[in-house]
Amino acid sequence: MMLRYSRPEMRALWAEENKLRIWLEIELHASEALVGEGIVPRADFARIKAGCEKWFADLPGLVARQRELEKVLNHDVIGFTTAVTEAINHKASRWFHYGLTSSDVGDTACAVQMMQSADLLIANVKALIPVIARRAREHKHTPCIGRSHGIHAEPTTFGLKMALMHDEFARALRRLKSVRPVVAVGKLSGAVGTAAHLPPHVEAHVCRQLGLRPAPIATQVVQRDIHAEFQSTLALVGASIERWAVEFRHLQRTEVLEAEEPFTKGQKGSSAMPHKRNPITWERLTGLARVLRGNALAALENVALWHERDISHSSVERIILPDSCTLLDYMLGLLTRLMEGLVVYPENMKRNLGLSLGMWNSQTVLLALIRKGLTREDAYALVQDAAMRTWAVKHGGRDDADFLGELKSNPAVASHFKDGELEKLCSLEFHFKQVNARFRKLGI
Repeated sequence: MMLRYSRPEMRALWAEENKLRIWLEIELHASEALVGEGIVPRADFARIKAGCEKWFADLPGLVARQRELEKVLNHDVIGFTTAVTEAINHKASRWFHYGLTSSDVGDTACAVQMMQSADLLIANVKALIPVIARRAREHKHTPCIGRSHGIHAEPTTFGLKMALMHDEFARALRRLKSVRPVVAVGKLSGAVGTAAHLPPHVEAHVCRQLGLRPAPIATQVVQRDIHAEFQSTLALVGASIERWAVEFRHLQRTEVLEAEEPFTKGQKGSSAMPHKRNPITWERLTGLARVLRGNALAALENVALWHERDISHSSVERIILPDSCTLLDYMLGLLTRLMEGLVVYPENMKRNLGLSLGMWNSQTVLLALIRKGLTREDAYALVQDAAMRTWAVKHGGRDDADFLGELKSNPAVASHFKDGELEKLCSLEFHFKQVNARFRKLGI
């Protein structure tokens, strides 16, 4: 389902046309290398190249013929080699696929597709990060309450929230860049990886032409811990997307409403309740991250194969590799659009800050009392008592509840402070004195 939502560029990477195009390149580079090894006559290579170029010019035709043959042969690679052999239409075709096994072609092509996908995903994150940075700068000094356990803690700024998001996706970018060379591994070492039938020079030539490095050792397949690392990286980037989707879902709750996903003209929120503006897009991203994690688990299950190879991984990868790449491509594009259009409500943030009646200054006063010479236990008791009395006034229905007032009314607290000192401590400026330094550290 998600394939249609991802960018056409990503879908094209996992289309049969691209896969068979890479298969053709692998076979052609291998035949070329065999000419250099003195195995394939140059005239025969010219025939092979002509047959391949016919299919390079008509990839949809190659896909159709390969599928037609596969229905009878029940083997995709043999269907492919048979289609190319037909195009060569000469005894030179005996050299096509010489010394290779199916996984030499399939695994090497898969490495190219993962590299290509990584490039697109890297570009996606590079496009996202400046959008987050812009929103962070925009709200650098917009005060909002920080929450731990969902409960008011101390003030922060919405810009700092966005700076945190910026830092997380900088890590996502590094992870994608790091995993790209991990998957850039090809192999043409034969049925059990011994290179018995092709000189290693052939493998090296083909890999070099495709921008890969030869696996230092392999069985019939490239080892699947490599693919599992790739899938795990995609899942981890998806987890970062989910982390922020959950954050913004909470901020969109009616009683909070500090930020809201864009609600476009003509959009409907509920089939039953016309007033609803639901965080459906954030919820979609939350759910889709679960699919990426599920696919990563399937990739981990693929690591343990029988001996030099079984085929249990193959059917799984035909689903999870294209699905995870196209899905993350879609998710990153959607996240970028959401961040561009995110609606922020500073006045609601200011209102919510007031709900805890200034009690977010409790640690500030606690530490100040400790500096004045009180033990931590005594200081804690005084500050907690003022906080509990503030809550009692508020819950008693009175509108004059005020944490600072309770502190000043208690001589055991007030006696330690000069006039205006508590007011200076109990201020937003006290909490935000390091905001600019944080931004400079992140280079935002």
